[in-house]
Amino acid sequence: MRKLTLKQLGVSLSISLILIVCFTTGSYALQSAGNKEIQLSGGFFHAQDTDVGTVTLDASYGYYLTNVWQIGIGQTLNYNIIDNESDTWTASTVPFVNYHFRGLSTNDVFQPFLGVFAGAVYNDEDATGTAGPTVGLKAFLNEKTFLVTKYRYEWFFNEIELGNVTDTSNGNHVVTLGLGFIW
Repeated sequence: MRKLTLKQLGVSLSISLILIVCFTTGSYALQSAGNKEIQLSGGFFHAQDTDVGTVTLDASYGYYLTNVWQIGIGQTLNYNIIDNESDTWTASTVPFVNYHFRGLSTNDVFQPFLGVFAGAVYNDEDATGTAGPTVGLKAFLNEKTFLVTKYRYEWFFNEIELGNVTDTSNGNHVVTLGLGFIW
């Protein structure tokens, strides 16, 4: 797939998610201390100044300490598509802390959040640490279900080997779109 086509797909998906939320009535968010959350997301990124693109699958589990503070752990699997080399995979396991901004929309239908994470990135050949910020937006379809889009920047503690290719980038831009559930 060409890069332009992937960008068009990302824009189309984002617009579709916004339209779905805008035409959904009766949406409201009621997360509170003690609630748990699962998110399933997918996305893609292209590392700066490299010939590497990645398809990403994310799953995370979170626990609300209050109605705005959340702690959790995320698991990501990346399939790396590398020009002129064998494709490879990497995975990451990262604990996170997120702060949710409430009261910005009627019934908290839209909830932006900021967070930080730190953990490990690994594959069958190498491992390193990672850390960085996350910013996202939850758009609630009802009190327990939401669409989520998030962006994170991953800094690596050391370069990580990807088969015959060394990832010499300073980090990765990762954008995901997904669905979440609170109980």
